[in-house]
Amino acid sequence: MTQLLDKLLEGYDKRLRPDFGQGPLIIKADILIRSMGPVSERDMIYSMDCYFRQLWTDERLAFNVSLANVSLNIKMLERIWSPDTIVYNGQESFLHEITMPNKFFRINKDGTILYSQRLTIKARCLMQLQKFPMDLQQCPLHLISFGYTENEVLYKWRFGAERAVDVNAGMTLSQFDLTDMPAWNGTTVFREALHSMLSVNFHLKRHMGFFLLQVYVPCTLLVVVSWVSFWIHREATSDRIALGTTTVLSMTFLGLDNRTYLPKVSYSTALDVYVAMCYVFVLATLIQFAAVHYFTKYDSGEENIQQDPTDTEESEEEKMVISEVLIQRTQLKKKKKSKLSFCSWNWYLRMFWYCLSGTRNFHIKTFGNKYHALNSVSQIDIVSRRLFPLVFLILSVSYWVCYLY
Repeated sequence: MTQLLDKLLEGYDKRLRPDFGQGPLIIKADILIRSMGPVSERDMIYSMDCYFRQLWTDERLAFNVSLANVSLNIKMLERIWSPDTIVYNGQESFLHEITMPNKFFRINKDGTILYSQRLTIKARCLMQLQKFPMDLQQCPLHLISFGYTENEVLYKWRFGAERAVDVNAGMTLSQFDLTDMPAWNGTTVFREALHSMLSVNFHLKRHMGFFLLQVYVPCTLLVVVSWVSFWIHREATSDRIALGTTTVLSMTFLGLDNRTYLPKVSYSTALDVYVAMCYVFVLATLIQFAAVHYFTKYDSGEENIQQDPTDTEESEEEKMVISEVLIQRTQLKKKKKSKLSFCSWNWYLRMFWYCLSGTRNFHIKTFGNKYHALNSVSQIDIVSRRLFPLVFLILSVSYWVCYLY
């Protein structure tokens, strides 16, 4: 075998490509992807670990022996011609060299050479993030010859465009699904000359689970929490201001935090739109209280409280509770006691129930004018309790329909 190799290399000039002066040399290639990721939106690059295989025929290395092919040490590559293939849109790609350079080299007896390398490729991927995080990205990979034009070296996919790229069984990505890998042959202008090019597009569909848990759900909950102020008494100024300020600051933090890992693009993403919408609702809740406070006379009630004409009927039990309260109040004034002992626990339970479910007339008759002065509800709050959730629901449905379909 040593004599055979020495004989093959006699007079061999590795500076000249095979079929020099006889038309372009055809190089067939294919890719086996072992793993893929990470995909960086901030730097707009993706990486993958793959086997890159190239096949070409060099008739100067044909031999006539019984062996169909011979696998040789990679040192042999230094003595023969090999393609100068590069990743046209590559960044910091490298060859694996632990524990030895991960290369495979085999020569068939007709001079066909199979050359395989294990590479980690980092390539540019110009992402369109208008629908982030509901986006579908197309990340290309382009392979060309560095020094040979289309008239000298012609690239083709080894098994055709349909089987150009294969993927290891069980390969998964943390944030994406690899949905498709269309491949084709083409040409491109490189260093003022036309070069043959192999191309493949990786279609990546993003997973939304992380962003639902980290952004969408917290923002929605903050909006819902801000609506609690509609049920807080309008004269509890400090409580409502504290709730409104807390929700506004929390929304501000979420809005700034979600931009940390994104590029500084000039347009807004779908995530920005949702965060901005939630921020507007939280801020509107604070402004709503300012309107409520403006139309409220502090610690003033209505002197003349009229019975609600719609509440004309009272149950017998309500009448009995009202009578008991009035009697006990009269006795308390006569005895001038600071504490009042009622009949039984049943009375306490009935009283508690009717405080919650009794009609407006029941409260007025039982507690007098103090009821309305201490528990009056602004009409703005009453309208906001229905208007804010309804508008938010309509906008949320419109948002998801717009960006998902």
